Amino acid sequence: MANYWLLKSEPNVYSIADLQRDGSTCWEGVRNYSARNNMRRMTVGDLALFYHSNANPPCVAGVCRIKKEAYPDRYAWNEKSKYYDDKSPKDSPRWFMVDVEFLEAFDRLVSLEEIKSTRSFEDMVLVKQGRLSVQPVKKSEFDAIVRMGRRK
Repeated sequence: MANYWLLKSEPNVYSIADLQRDGSTCWEGVRNYSARNNMRRMTVGDLALFYHSNANPPCVAGVCRIKKEAYPDRYAWNEKSKYYDDKSPKDSPRWFMVDVEFLEAFDRLVSLEEIKSTRSFEDMVLVKQGRLSVQPVKKSEFDAIVRMGRRK
């Protein structure tokens, strides 16, 4: 049974258009324990909403799929990386990443304001815990947002 997620990225750092161009990428740099734990629960084939954070407006821009389950985030060991963490030893890594692949860019962006103003989303993690960069999504929420994004 598939799980559903929401992954946040700043579009000036990595956008849905970048993922569409690249086809797939690693989702590195997560440095929050709750978000990391969510990534460790992901399985190949799970679907995720691709969310543009720190955008105007912040919005869901498309869909991606988990291509590879969680594995140690190698950027934590690269001293030149902004994600370097000297407290993450290679024999007991603290941070993980997953690989994602592009599935769809929405015809229309689904803004955070629209999500917050839709009653059926009032218990959504995005509404309740807005800052969490990797979060679970209920299937009903996922399906509804995909329908909204496909509506012209």
